[in-house]
Amino acid sequence: MEKELSSIHYDKYLQLNKILAAQKLRSAEFGTEAHDEMLFIIIHQVYELWFKEIIHDLNSVIAIFKPEVVEESQIGVAISRLDRIAKIQKILVDQIDIIETMTPLDFLDFRNYLLPASGFQSFQFRQLEVSLGLKRDNRISYTQCAYSGVFSQKEQDILNEIEEGDSLFDLVEKWLERIPFLKFETFDFLSEYQIAVDKMIAIEQKAINEAHYITAQEKHFRLQMLNESSKYFKTIFDEELHNEKIANGDLKLSYKATISTLLINLYRDEPILRQPFLFLQKLIDIDELLTTWRNRHAQMVLRTLGQKIGTGGSSGFDYLKKTADKHRIFYDLHNISTLLIPRSELPKMPETLKKKLNFNFSN
Repeated sequence: MEKELSSIHYDKYLQLNKILAAQKLRSAEFGTEAHDEMLFIIIHQVYELWFKEIIHDLNSVIAIFKPEVVEESQIGVAISRLDRIAKIQKILVDQIDIIETMTPLDFLDFRNYLLPASGFQSFQFRQLEVSLGLKRDNRISYTQCAYSGVFSQKEQDILNEIEEGDSLFDLVEKWLERIPFLKFETFDFLSEYQIAVDKMIAIEQKAINEAHYITAQEKHFRLQMLNESSKYFKTIFDEELHNEKIANGDLKLSYKATISTLLINLYRDEPILRQPFLFLQKLIDIDELLTTWRNRHAQMVLRTLGQKIGTGGSSGFDYLKKTADKHRIFYDLHNISTLLIPRSELPKMPETLKKKLNFNFSN
């Protein structure tokens, strides 16, 4: 029997009695209420609520990409949910402006009551990181113990299960490896692309050598820079070199997935590749905003605490700054820009392939 629909009050639906009673000031418990502790608690509670929504949306995108065949109609759904995550991330960054209205002396009024509580103990934030693709081996540790050691056994089991499963990065990599257009009939994308790259570099070399408005020393410097830039292209033409860079930790994305990402970026205007391109752009947005938040958070800690040790036992600012540089998940998608060539130099696709990349109803 279906449950009968009944009316509900705003307060009860949102359970405001629980939410609004959840701000317990530690400073008041010890006899001297610190005014800004209320702000500190609410800011972090709001962060956790937004983390809950991000995880909710992120898990739905992971579910879309888990099957061996990803439904094309679901790519748009994934894009819209990743877009929502990115918009929430912008709010998370902006919230730091609010917490910075609390001065260092305001924070010191109640900081000692927080020990050893720390943002490092945010289980949801660790869930979010691991689900995106930040695995244990790629983390900077702030103690001698595993990052998950601060959580309950139940929470550690959940994190371990996510670690052992496929993250969004893993699933996207597998999806990219299945892109079918890399070698199609008479069109060999990689071979055609290499010809176009060689042509582009030769044109740039010629332009530098024939430039009358720069000195010989400047020409030498620019040719050196061009040579360094052209070296990066070698990883896309040499699978063994690419895999060496993965082994050294310089790259994460597999060789075939990288080529597919390049093809999607270069031929983004073809109708069938437009949504995959937008999807990859959203992943870049999320990665960039996560890095922005880490940097902004580190600067806020420096402003508030200087070089003091964090309440959770980390080195504070120094540790947080390092994570901003190291804990990037979709960095390889950013690097694809290095491999792009002008539209005018793009290898022309055979008409038979262009038709397959078009909508079926198109002429």
